[in-house]
Amino acid sequence: MRLLPVWTVPAALVLAALLPGAAAAAETPGAAGFTIGDPRIKESSGLAASRTHPGVYWTHNDSDDGPYVYAVDSATGRTVARITLTGIGTPRDVEAISLGPDGQLYVGDIGDNRGGTWDHVWIYRFPEPKELADATVKAEQFTVTYDGGPRDAESLMVHPVTGRVYIASKNQQGGGLYEGPERLSADGKNVFRRIEDVPWVTDGAFSPDGTRLTLRGYLTARTWPWKDGRPEGEGERVDAPWQGQAESVTYAPDGRTLMFGAEGASSRVVAVPVATAGDAPKGSAPAPARSGGGPAPSAGAPAGGDGGGAYGKGVLVLAGATVLALGAKRLVRRRQKG
Repeated sequence: MRLLPVWTVPAALVLAALLPGAAAAAETPGAAGFTIGDPRIKESSGLAASRTHPGVYWTHNDSDDGPYVYAVDSATGRTVARITLTGIGTPRDVEAISLGPDGQLYVGDIGDNRGGTWDHVWIYRFPEPKELADATVKAEQFTVTYDGGPRDAESLMVHPVTGRVYIASKNQQGGGLYEGPERLSADGKNVFRRIEDVPWVTDGAFSPDGTRLTLRGYLTARTWPWKDGRPEGEGERVDAPWQGQAESVTYAPDGRTLMFGAEGASSRVVAVPVATAGDAPKGSAPAPARSGGGPAPSAGAPAGGDGGGAYGKGVLVLAGATVLALGAKRLVRRRQKG
């Protein structure tokens, strides 16, 4: 996946500099946050709560790892199983994972670091193991195309009631929510059709009862009521934690907590309680109305302006320095890969 867009970084750093306790506050007492301790998991890019194994979360690396999916015990942060997928091609840019009502895990090899130019991407599917141990599992592979041409995407969500698969694309001007066919077919291409505009997002998840859809970006997240196969209204802002390279989100099995993850070695998964019906989430504000059918403001970007506002020059200088440092790091990484 690509580095944070330059214009999102100053706002993120302003938040971190002015509210140093924001991330800690998100970790409410008794919440089941945890740290991923496996040194092999350096780019956790997706997260899915197990239904078979309480307290276990499935994750995977972004790219350059292999056909692997990891089961992490939230009580200890340790990997309790690494699943090696066979029967598929070489994974290209794995960005998301979701558990369907059929008891199978869906892995989205849907990223496109070339800016949305792959003529197809893939979804892999395999049954959630009944026992937790390192194993090799044969997976099904589904070829995916988009109505309207290639897209870069990092979010794949399987509806927990209908089993339908959705993908949210990522774009600086806002992305789209794409609906897959009623059932995926291993023969031929599965065409995903755009059904709604969405912000810039890096992951998404349905609530366990299928009544809500949450999408996250680098800085913020929103939850929409889900009705008749569509997100309804403008959504409500969620108190997503500041995590730098914020990559993943899923609901805990009881549906009362959102789990937010990020890339990086020993990355932290932060638990955020879900606001109950009638509660106003902290910091919530109505989303600006869309005009002319344009995309909603990005969930991963400031709502307007340059993100600097009236903050001091010191913070902005820090932001600029960080942009250069992160950019140089990613450039070196790309050259190494090349």
